[in-house]
Amino acid sequence: MAPDRPRTLGRVQERHVAKNAPLAPLTTFRLGGPANRLVTATTDDAVIAAVREADDTGTPLLIIGGGSNLVIGDKGFDGTALRIATRGFALDGTALELAAGENWSDAVARTVAAGLAGVECLAGIPGSAGATPIQNVGAYGQDVSETLTEVVAYDRRAGETVTLPAAECGFSYRHSRFKQHPDRFVVLRVRFALEDAGGLSAPVRYAQTARALGVAPGERVPLATARETVLALRAGKGMVLDPADHDTWSAGSFFTNPVLTEDEHTELVRRVRERLGPDAAPPAFPDGGGRVKTSAAWLIERAGFTKGYGSGPARISTKHTLALTNRGEATTEDLLALAREVRDGVRDAFGVTLVNEPVTVGVSL
Repeated sequence: MAPDRPRTLGRVQERHVAKNAPLAPLTTFRLGGPANRLVTATTDDAVIAAVREADDTGTPLLIIGGGSNLVIGDKGFDGTALRIATRGFALDGTALELAAGENWSDAVARTVAAGLAGVECLAGIPGSAGATPIQNVGAYGQDVSETLTEVVAYDRRAGETVTLPAAECGFSYRHSRFKQHPDRFVVLRVRFALEDAGGLSAPVRYAQTARALGVAPGERVPLATARETVLALRAGKGMVLDPADHDTWSAGSFFTNPVLTEDEHTELVRRVRERLGPDAAPPAFPDGGGRVKTSAAWLIERAGFTKGYGSGPARISTKHTLALTNRGEATTEDLLALAREVRDGVRDAFGVTLVNEPVTVGVSL
C-alpha cells in the first residue's frame, strides 16, 4: 500500500491516500475485501475535494464513517472508498454541532457530562455522527430525528454545500432522504437542539428502560443513570463494541422491525396462531396511518432461529437474535448465507419478509 503524497493545510494533514487498501478493519463486522483506493479525509474541504474528484472522473465512490452499518463483499470495492475522519464537537447553550466523523457514542457521553438531555438513550451506538441522520438512528425510546435541527451536507447533484432543516430530511422509521438518495448527499455536519433539564434525562419512554430504572414511563431520571442503564442493557445484548467479544463483531440489529398494513398484520396473526397455538400473538405497536410495527427478533426466534444459531463462522449472536456475527474467521458470503437463511425462514413461517438494516456493497441478499 504505497500512499500518495498527502494534501496539507498549514501543518495539518487534510487527507491520506492508500492503494489496494483493506476495508475489513474499518467495519465492525471486520469483513470485506480491499478498495482500489482509500482516502481518509480529516476536514470538510478534503471530504468535498475527494467527492468531486471521484464524480469528475466517473469513479465509483463508497463513503465510510464508523463502519458499523456496512457489509462489504469479499471482492472489495472497485473504486474510491472515502473515510470521513473529521472532528468537531461544539456546544452553544443547548445547541450541539457535530462533525460527521465524530464518534457518536463519545459525543453522547459528552452531552451527558454537559448536563444536556435528548440523546442519552442513544448511548453506546457504534459509528459516526454523520451516519445518524441517514438511518434516523434510534434506540430505547429515542430517535435522532426528535432532536436534530439541521444537516449540513455536500449535494453532489448541485455541486455545492447545503443546509437541510429537519423538516426536509424525510425522516421515518430507520429511513431518511439521505438513505433514499444515497448517491446524492454526503453528510458533513449534524446539528441538534438538546434540553437543559437540570441534570435530568428526557422523559423515559421505552418500557424496558423504565423497568430497568425502576420508574414509570414518562418519568425523568438523572442523566448519567439513564446513560449507564442503557449501556448495560446494550452490553447484555452484545451491542456495545468489545474486540474480545465476537458477539459484538456485528452491525447490531441486522434486520429492521417490520411495519405492516392492517391486512398484512391480520395475516401474520393468523399464521402465528396456526403455527404456535390459538393464544399466541405477535408484538404489535401502532405506527400511524393504520400500520402496525411488529418485532423482528420475536419472528426470528419463533421461526426457530435461536441465540447462537449456526454451525459455521457466521452465527446469530449468543446474546440477541437480531444480531448476526462474525465468529472470527467468517467471510462476507458466510454472513449473507446466514442472513438469507433467517430471512427466508421467517418468510416461510409467517409470510413476512425481513429487510436488512446494514448497507451492502458489492453484494445483495
